[in-house]
Amino acid sequence: MACWLIKSEPETFSIQDLAKAPKKTTSWEGVRNYQARNFLRSMKRGDLAIYYHSNAEPPAAVGIARIVREAYPDPTAWDPESAYHDPKASPANPLWSMVDVQLVEIFPRAIPLEELRGVKPLAGMELLRRGSRLSVTPVTAAEFRTIEKLGQAKPAAPAAKSAPAKPAKKRAR
Repeated sequence: MACWLIKSEPETFSIQDLAKAPKKTTSWEGVRNYQARNFLRSMKRGDLAIYYHSNAEPPAAVGIARIVREAYPDPTAWDPESAYHDPKASPANPLWSMVDVQLVEIFPRAIPLEELRGVKPLAGMELLRRGSRLSVTPVTAAEFRTIEKLGQAKPAAPAAKSAPAKPAKKRAR
């Protein structure tokens, strides 16, 4: 089993949208980068992926999805009405691929990018390279487990607000 990281802008399709999808499953269409497309084509049924909200405040790892259908042609590429249309693509020459993903879990807490940057076992991740923009990248099993463990940690309880100090009563002498 391989492990991956898949990015989505939450305004486009958040992990909460995935949770609301029929059978908590959707196609991962619209990838228009050849390297990311090749990673999609390498995915196997049963592989797991960290679901990452990019272009968010803050960007963060938010959960886990499972690959439930291996790569197949992305028909949005040859649909002129689609935002993902590619005039060079056609049913005879599909060019672009997609996979189907299914929600496994939403983390109890999102792990912000800046926190991920501070975790030593993640130092080699493609996501953490400055300027990295790939929407699909492989991650090692150790990196996957590290992020999973961080995400499953219970959120820190908010600090209890202490009551304002009462002014000391003046004593009569």
